[in-house]
Amino acid sequence: MEERLAPWLTARRLTALVGHSGTGKTEVAVNMVFALAAAGVKTALADLDVVNPYFRSRERREAFQKKGIRFVSSSQTLVDADVPALPGELNALLEDPSLRSVLDIGGDSGARVLSRYRHRIAAQDGQMLFVLNARRPQVSTPEAAAWNIRRIEDIMGLPVDGIINNTHLCGETRPEDILAGAELAETVSYMTGIPVVCHTAARSLAGALPALAEPVFPIDIYMKKPWER
Repeated sequence: MEERLAPWLTARRLTALVGHSGTGKTEVAVNMVFALAAAGVKTALADLDVVNPYFRSRERREAFQKKGIRFVSSSQTLVDADVPALPGELNALLEDPSLRSVLDIGGDSGARVLSRYRHRIAAQDGQMLFVLNARRPQVSTPEAAAWNIRRIEDIMGLPVDGIINNTHLCGETRPEDILAGAELAETVSYMTGIPVVCHTAARSLAGALPALAEPVFPIDIYMKKPWER
């Protein structure tokens, strides 16, 4: 059933999402595993964000269970705790060949914690994708974004394999924002030699975008700030 999915979603067994804090990695991760599960793919999600208190995929644990998605969290027992340690179940996700696993790394702290697994990740059929949001000041220029990519590669000891343009302004996002992100991603790709794999867009906006060189990944918004729930 995987033929219905974009190639970048199924190209590798393991996908680690990295990037600057606040770029929307968790939203992308949740939508990825939901898309895989809907297509009948046995999938798993590891929430390895040990810092961010607002956007955590662990908040959707019930929905993952209903869809048959295996879920591993950096904090299984204390939902509101930030524990810089990784769960033992992560070993199964790294080594089980029957699973398509998505690793939601979080920011630099998550990358540092996960870097201890670099050799095992490299030995698996894995990819590391950089999630780019052009509306985040820290990565809003090609130079800053490229610097962040190289910094994460240094921390992880692994190369970034692709760029996801996930440019948004939460509920204020317009098609022009996504297109500005596409332009930035293209420039960063040229500078680094790392390909752009896709552009994300809320389903309500996806149809308003002109044709882009890379596929558009329509997403639903699941992760909300505490005051929006």
